[in-house]
Amino acid sequence: MGKITGFLEFDRQEQKYQLAADRIRHFREFTLPLDEHDLTKQAARCMDCGIPFCHGPTGCPVHNQIPDWNDLVFQSDWEEAARNLHSTNNFPEFTGRVCPAPCEEACTLNLENQPVAIKTIEQAIADRAWNMGWVKPEPAETRTGKRVAIVGSGPAGMAAAQQLARVGHDVHVFEREPKAGGLLRYGIPDFKMEKRHIDRRVKQMEAEGVVFHYNQNIGVTKSVEELKAEFDAVMFCGGAEDPRNPQLPNQDLEGVHYAMPYLVQSNRRVAAEPMPGNGEPPIVAAGKNVVVIGGGDTASDCVGTAFRQGALSVTQLDIRPRPPEREDKLSVWPYWPTKMRTSSSQAEGAEREFQAATLRLEANKKGRVTGVVCARVDEKRQPIPGTEFVLPADLVFMAIGFAGSVQKGLLEQSGVAMTKRGNIDANDEDYRTSDPKVWAAGDMRRGQSLIVWAIREGRQAARAIDEHLMGATILPR
Repeated sequence: MGKITGFLEFDRQEQKYQLAADRIRHFREFTLPLDEHDLTKQAARCMDCGIPFCHGPTGCPVHNQIPDWNDLVFQSDWEEAARNLHSTNNFPEFTGRVCPAPCEEACTLNLENQPVAIKTIEQAIADRAWNMGWVKPEPAETRTGKRVAIVGSGPAGMAAAQQLARVGHDVHVFEREPKAGGLLRYGIPDFKMEKRHIDRRVKQMEAEGVVFHYNQNIGVTKSVEELKAEFDAVMFCGGAEDPRNPQLPNQDLEGVHYAMPYLVQSNRRVAAEPMPGNGEPPIVAAGKNVVVIGGGDTASDCVGTAFRQGALSVTQLDIRPRPPEREDKLSVWPYWPTKMRTSSSQAEGAEREFQAATLRLEANKKGRVTGVVCARVDEKRQPIPGTEFVLPADLVFMAIGFAGSVQKGLLEQSGVAMTKRGNIDANDEDYRTSDPKVWAAGDMRRGQSLIVWAIREGRQAARAIDEHLMGATILPR
């Protein structure tokens, strides 16, 4: 596993970023990759740790064989490393960019706060595989004659479609938007992942036989019953898009928006895509004081987008207390810890307010937001009297998560059983819904989660569908 003494000889080194003052001037990716010499040293740090928690259930949801491809990079066998990586992960260039890397938190060297730079190495392997032409279409040698419909082309839908096509099924992906990718394309900003990575995967999948149908909103433009009549199996991978409503006083003021419409608009603008004619006003942060309510990844994406649009100031509100700089390893490791984390967007100049609840929004006489009234909270997240303060705001984004999948259309029409949390009721063994012809995977089944979990569920659901249709399957779980 790398060099036996590598973890003693080499310090942890990650890829660096462009300076904040430079990167906020554009929407392109801004990471500065390590050269091959440095990557080899980082791979050499992977130690023979006995039980590699990095690719177990606590580390990597898709069970990437991390010690194996670290060793292959150390041996300079990059092509075999790429084959190994793709054997468990359909889209490592996605996860190498936007996964929070629970594998690194589970790394044995993280007990000394110096985990192997797994995410950096993963991205390097994936990028080299594309640059060297090692990533090629893998069409099935024989066709099964079975037809599968997949609703939604996010990471779960794409992973399932690719797996099913490669074993010979006729796979059709129905996507509501003009292009594939789901929130990978329309939710995640280009500065975190440029959309060319999605485009070339779509081309690969089309060469493998996958057919994409765009501007198809199942349940609206085409009924679920029609889909079930045309296909042998139907899989729902539509995501969890219904925003959690904070029910703030005056949240209907002009200048107050949910996070996702803002991010979608920005991504369309960057890609020079036409805006949908739904009457939604343009949302732009240029010259404005911005307040983002929420402490998660979506809130952070709003922060980075606002800076690139020319916001005067950006303040992020988090109701949680400021976490410790470092966790207690012996009580948490190898699980994901709560500790102070600063995203690249937050490092670009955001003010962060912890233990802060939003009480209400203030407006001028024209009904436009002018301020956010906040207060500190106690351990039960209740406002503490006498701690109120006001933040000036011309633009407010609510980014406090999602309540589940949108019910109107697809889910109402399908009639599949739902959980109390608003997700499709299906287990993670066969991913079957209450309708014997319908499967579900990704955020639509488990609720909002990580891209790597969506890829895992898409792969596992594809295996379940193949086994149902054929009586047996060679697809990995």
